[in-house]
Formats: sequence, structure tokens, C-alpha cells
Amino acid sequence: MKRFDLMHGINTRGTYACSQACLPHLRNSAKAGRNPQILNISPPLNMKPKWFKNHVAYTMAKYGMSMCVLGMAEEFRDDRIAVNALWPRTGIATAAIEFIAGKESLQACRKIDIMADAAFHILKRPFSESSTGNFFMDDEVLISEGSTKADLDKYAIQPGVELWPDFFVDEKTPRDLK
Repeated sequence: MKRFDLMHGINTRGTYACSQACLPHLRNSAKAGRNPQILNISPPLNMKPKWFKNHVAYTMAKYGMSMCVLGMAEEFRDDRIAVNALWPRTGIATAAIEFIAGKESLQACRKIDIMADAAFHILKRPFSESSTGNFFMDDEVLISEGSTKADLDKYAIQPGVELWPDFFVDEKTPRDLK
């Protein structure tokens, strides 16, 4: 239960608590005409049983963050505070991935830069009714901003290696590149 509590304390509770602590400042920012936003690194809600098998506690914790996106997007809509999620389509080369899957697995991942670039494009978008409550995929954000498949190749740790799909993602290829 310690690991369960830790995962939920960091992911779900941490997301909720941090958002609530920032809310007065986000509201003041909106009143001042700025563009306040919350962007969670959380997956699209995919209820296929395979995403729960062998790691139900982790899935529940990550989906708790995603449910915060759904609820807060509606709760803060009238305040003109956007709440969205961003998730990588492929594995991202991080210390966590290296620890779990080994150093060689990083070759089938993308650089963290893809998430930073996608976040930049999301956060520069002005508030609108359609700009909140979204579950964005990193590569789809970049494609919507004009990137091509060749442009996305620069994010691969090892170009030409088949990329490892991330958890909770069924499609290996962005819709716009099919």
C-alpha cells in the first residue's frame, strides 16, 4: 500500500492540490487579461483492460490526473482558465525509462524536447471554448503547427529505429500522417 499511496499522493493528489493552490493566482491572471493555463502531463482516458493489467495502481494514479483535466476544465471555464493534458505518443528518453527498461531501450525513444516544444505551442494558444479540456498528443500538436514527419524525426534518439509506443496509446502514427 505504500507504493499505491505514493503514486496517488504524487500524481492525483499532487495535481489537485497544486492546481487548487494556484487557482487564486490563475484567476487574477485571467482578470488582468493574461492567458492562464494548467497543463498536466497525463494520458488520454483509455479504458481498455490492457492498460490496467499488471499496473492498475499506476494507471489509476495517472488517470486521476486526467480526470482533474476534465473536471477542472469545466469548473474553471467561466474564469477563462484553460486546463489541458499533454502525453507523448512514444517513449521519452528519461532516467525512469532507463531504470525500468534499461539503457538500450532509450534508442527506441524520443528526446524530451518534443514534449517541451508541444507544451510551448499549447501554452501560447489564447483561451477559447475549444482550448480547454483537451488531451493532446505531442506529435499531433506539432503537426497542427506545421511540422512534417521529417521534422519529427529530429526528436528520435536513434533515427530510423522503430519508436516504442508509450503507455495508454493505441495508435503508433498520428492521425494526420496516416
